[in-house]
Amino acid sequence: MVSNISNALNAYQTALNRINNTPATPKAEVIEPAQTFGSVLKNVVSEAVNAQKQAEITTINGISGKADIQDVVLAISNAEQALETVVAVRDTAIKAYNSIMQMNI
Repeated sequence: MVSNISNALNAYQTALNRINNTPATPKAEVIEPAQTFGSVLKNVVSEAVNAQKQAEITTINGISGKADIQDVVLAISNAEQALETVVAVRDTAIKAYNSIMQMNI
């Protein structure tokens, strides 16, 4: 029975030493951005262009009978959504630019 208590005390002491050896506050890490704002915009525009091209190809395949009408509608819907996203980002960027230009120095 005494050895069980001493084993438990040793285990608690080991756990306490581990807790005391770990830093209380973790070190702050510097996180580098994965992409720049310009590269993100470039990727969004290229994805929108690819969606438009895919919609055109699917539409042509649908007209020739090689694609189902659901595939055509889905491709056109995806292309439309991508285009609307690009237009919304463009409009927001223009509004931000105009706001900056109207600021007093």
